Amino acid sequence: MRGRMALSLLRTQIEVREILLRDKPASMLEISPKGTVPVFLTKDGQVIDESLDLVVWAIAENCPEWLKFGGLDIQKAYVEKFDQEFKPLLDAYKYDRRDAEHPATYYRDKAQTWLDELDHSLQKHNYLLGDVPQMQDIALLPFVRQFAFVDKQWFDQQPRPNLVRWLDAWLNDDLFTSIMTKFPKWNEGSRGEIWHTSTDHHS
Repeated sequence: MRGRMALSLLRTQIEVREILLRDKPASMLEISPKGTVPVFLTKDGQVIDESLDLVVWAIAENCPEWLKFGGLDIQKAYVEKFDQEFKPLLDAYKYDRRDAEHPATYYRDKAQTWLDELDHSLQKHNYLLGDVPQMQDIALLPFVRQFAFVDKQWFDQQPRPNLVRWLDAWLNDDLFTSIMTKFPKWNEGSRGEIWHTSTDHHS
């Protein structure tokens, strides 16, 4: 999702090959043996198979205005810290397992430190770093969205009105809604769907 949002900022055509992870195509495994998504093959043959790397590539080369606050290194470092600390708590909360060390609510509550920090960042601005969206916004959005929708009623009732506002605004933003297009499953040997991306979003 974060990768598609970054790619959506580009004015270009992208061939999309929608796959099922339980039925990974040989051609995908050939260029990215680790077998995870997304996998992006640039026109010059570069393989990008980490979502944050895809965001960095798309924005650093084509949308420098999305790095207005702090630049690439600072924004990327923050996102990496968020991924390392928040994502495991999100997974433990969302995928509640019987053999987990603690109940799901334990991981939910541990993650609230991050949510409080984000809410504080949004007190004076519409976006995390200022009055215009940045890479950090779209990099964190998918995971905050996942967390919220585990129990949206609980999330909306928490004392974090700024974070709720930010999330709801993104869920109705063209940049987000435009990437939710469902593509048919791709079959090995055929051509994928052509996705016309556009920069006609925030600036």
